[in-house]
Amino acid sequence: MADKAYGIRTDLNQPKAKVKRMVKAGQTYGKAGEQMASQRMQPMGAPPTEVQATRQAARKPQPLPAFSRPTERKGEPITAGAPFGPGMGPMAAGIPTYDPAVAAIEEVKLLAQLEQNNDLADLASRWMS
Repeated sequence: MADKAYGIRTDLNQPKAKVKRMVKAGQTYGKAGEQMASQRMQPMGAPPTEVQATRQAARKPQPLPAFSRPTERKGEPITAGAPFGPGMGPMAAGIPTYDPAVAAIEEVKLLAQLEQNNDLADLASRWMS
């Protein structure tokens, strides 16, 4: 059988570089067969080359600056963004507020909708009043 050309997937056009088909052990019935069929349709390419691995290693995250460094926002109070003290509050800072009561009501509404339960829907509507 002749090798299939894969267009822009140049890594797959080199038969020596292909990775052999493999599946994860201990899966539910039929999953391994699906993985093998998927790999027959579009085989896995070669592992990264030395150059690619070096480039990836060079992209390490930068270290965090020192916590004790001088402030970068001299005119801003330390409580800016907090729900107390001077400075803008959380809404002005774009920080979403979390109200556990509202979250609980929304959860009950969602459960009522998913379970088609009129009692839960009634509870959520009375809770909002």
